[in-house]
Amino acid sequence: MAAAWYQYFGRSNAAVAATRVEALRHAGVELSQRRAATPSAPGIVFCDEVTAGLGELLHDLTGDGDARVLVVIGGPDAAQTDAAWTLLDQGASDLIVWDRAADAAAEIAARIDRWTEVDCLLDSPVIRSNLIGSARAWRSILRQVVEVARFTDASVMVVGETGTGKELVARLIHALDPRPQKRELVVLDCTTVTPELAGSEFFGHERGAFTGAAGPRDGAFALADGGTLFLDEIGDLPLRLQAQLLRAVQERTYKPVGGNTWRATRCRLVCATHRHLPDDVAAGTFRADLYYRLGAIVCPLPPLRDRPEDILTLFRHFVGRFSERDDLPEIAEPVRQLLLQRAYPGNIRELQQLARRTACRHVGNGPITVGDIPDDERPHGQPADTGESSLERAIRRELASGAGLKAISRAATAAAIRVALDEANGNLRLAARKLGVTDRALQMRRAAGPRALPGQRSA
Repeated sequence: MAAAWYQYFGRSNAAVAATRVEALRHAGVELSQRRAATPSAPGIVFCDEVTAGLGELLHDLTGDGDARVLVVIGGPDAAQTDAAWTLLDQGASDLIVWDRAADAAAEIAARIDRWTEVDCLLDSPVIRSNLIGSARAWRSILRQVVEVARFTDASVMVVGETGTGKELVARLIHALDPRPQKRELVVLDCTTVTPELAGSEFFGHERGAFTGAAGPRDGAFALADGGTLFLDEIGDLPLRLQAQLLRAVQERTYKPVGGNTWRATRCRLVCATHRHLPDDVAAGTFRADLYYRLGAIVCPLPPLRDRPEDILTLFRHFVGRFSERDDLPEIAEPVRQLLLQRAYPGNIRELQQLARRTACRHVGNGPITVGDIPDDERPHGQPADTGESSLERAIRRELASGAGLKAISRAATAAAIRVALDEANGNLRLAARKLGVTDRALQMRRAAGPRALPGQRSA
């Protein structure tokens, strides 16, 4: 039985709401009031009206966007389904109109079951020990990967810059594939496939098929039969070879070079590329028909710059691995700042190499200190050049320290008011004019006394 918390919003009829809660319990959902619920459990918000207050509630309930919240609408506002997209933008995971569903309780129970199973897998050792990170952008795409891998047999296209973990995600899809008697994962790097030997690489060949074919050989589709075929850097495959691949992808049948018999393959197909294939399709360098067959599910992996809160966690993990420590090392504050301000064009792979070089210098069980950082990585008294503004670097540091959007916005507003007042020598009217607000609005903001972020002085 899946567990979930629930909360009422607005002028819900108590008797009707109680009936819905009871129906969900009969459908197999173990419900509790939000205050008594497990923080990680999905939630249900019952409402009979869609107002601005509902959006604010959803924003508060979902926090950083990781929590799952299902909005269940009934009553006179049930027809306002045009609000669905807005509710999703405000944090809702899905929306169900109770009065329109044939069996609303069963539909809700199915969603709660699916979400619970996906999140249990997301927190399992197979993921937590290999795909490190808790950033919202990262967990969001991992949820998609987990759901596709476990509950479908669809082909998956993993897209991302170099070093973002595309092969790790392919291996995760294979690991979570629930097929009984599943066979091996076969990896084929498309950048190494030459036009002359492409047929043999993909489909194998018979003895005597060409000069040097002394015996029969299985290709990638045969080796991956019953398992998973991972075609890495599929976007770099020349057009001529794309045509050879199309039928095998579409029909799951192939003919070895020099053979006369079509063979079937039951492999699951996972592809990866660092390229933006829709642009290549528009330019005519990648076949549209092949792209749409390969990209049934597209999983875009975020670059490391979009998940700065994971930088320190990943660095500690890699240092611990390379130094073979039983515990993860702490990081001295100057090193923390360097890691957070540094650019990573090579993404996680580049961070991993930096951690490896640092681990080679580090001794003992103490924290990573400035002396452990390789000479060519040190700022030598100057801030690391990341191509970012000082404001962006400050935001990056606060995100890494756990501050959310609301806290950062409040602190930025307070800082802007301080600067404007300082430049205006304390003249409230002049400061308000600089900020583009009224005197009254500035007075109210100052009176509110927004809380500063850690390390900042209060306004």
